[in-house]
Parts: sequence; C-alpha cells; structure tokens
Amino acid sequence: MKAFKPINNVREIRKKLGLNQIEFWSQVGVTQSGGSRYEAGRNIPKPVRELVRLVHVEQLELSKLNRANMEVAELLKNEHPDMYQQLKAKAEGK
Repeated sequence: MKAFKPINNVREIRKKLGLNQIEFWSQVGVTQSGGSRYEAGRNIPKPVRELVRLVHVEQLELSKLNRANMEVAELLKNEHPDMYQQLKAKAEGK
C-alpha cells in the first residue's frame, strides 16, 4: 500500500478550506478545543490524522461510505486492476 504524505500543518489545511475550528474539527469527531491543541502542536493520533486526510484532503464524504463500498473497491482493484485504473481515472476526470 502506498504511504500517504505526512500532514504537517492542519491549521494551514483548515485555513485553505476557509473553515473555522468548529466546522473543520467537528467533521472528524474532534471538539474545537481538541482541534485547537492539535493546531498548536500537540501530536495528532493516527486515526484522527487519517480522518483529517480522508475528509479534508481527499474530500471523501464519510456519511456516503460503507464497508461494502470498500470491499467492492478492494476486490475490483485486486481482481481487475486495469478496469480499476480506468474507472479511477474516469472518476478523477482524466
């Protein structure tokens, strides 16, 4: 599995999106005060960091994603890699 680039500055991501702390952090289940601490330099736990990546960097809408979606995508990727790449490129508008 390809490693993700590290998230170095969550405050910068939040500001680029034009969100206040409540809007940004509530989408990943973190309170404003907890998010403020992360933005001030406290270590972000890996699960929270990956939720930030999925929601705010990759722009995934978690409410529309379920286990079956992930299992189908994984099967398609493993059993039909060419089709997976074609569909992925189409979804990305390439």
